[in-house]
Amino acid sequence: MKKKVLFLCTGNSCRSQMAEAIINDQLGETWQAFSAGTKPAGYVHPMALAVLGEIGIHHVGRSKLVDEFRNVDFDMVVTVCDSAAEECPVWLGKGKKKHHGFPDPAKTEGTEDQVMQSFRLVRDDMERKIIPLLSTVD
Repeated sequence: MKKKVLFLCTGNSCRSQMAEAIINDQLGETWQAFSAGTKPAGYVHPMALAVLGEIGIHHVGRSKLVDEFRNVDFDMVVTVCDSAAEECPVWLGKGKKKHHGFPDPAKTEGTEDQVMQSFRLVRDDMERKIIPLLSTVD
C-alpha cells in the first residue's frame, strides 16, 4: 500500500503542484502525492507546468482547497510556502507535519527568462530536498 503525502501552500498553483508532480513521477511506486491550498488560485501556473515538462513530467493538476482532504489520513503533510514571506497553512488532520519552505517563483520580477529560471530553481531544490525528506517516514 502506498504512503500518502499532502503538499500545502496558500494558492496551490506553483510550489505545491510541482512537489505533487515530482513525487508522483519519481516516487510513485511507494508514494501518492496530493496538493492543496488555503486560498486556491483556481489554476496551475503555466510556468510550473513548463518547467515540469522540461524534466519529462506531464502534470495535469487542479488548484484545490485544503478542505477536500480533511478526512484523508496522510503519512506526511508538508507545507511548502516560504514562512519568511508568507503565512503557511496549518494542517489539523492526521499525518506527520513538516515545513519545508520554498520561495514563490510566481512572485519573481523580471523578464520571462528570469521568472522561468526562478521556477527551475524551485523545482530543482524540491527534488533535492523533498525526496530525501519522504525517505525518513516509517
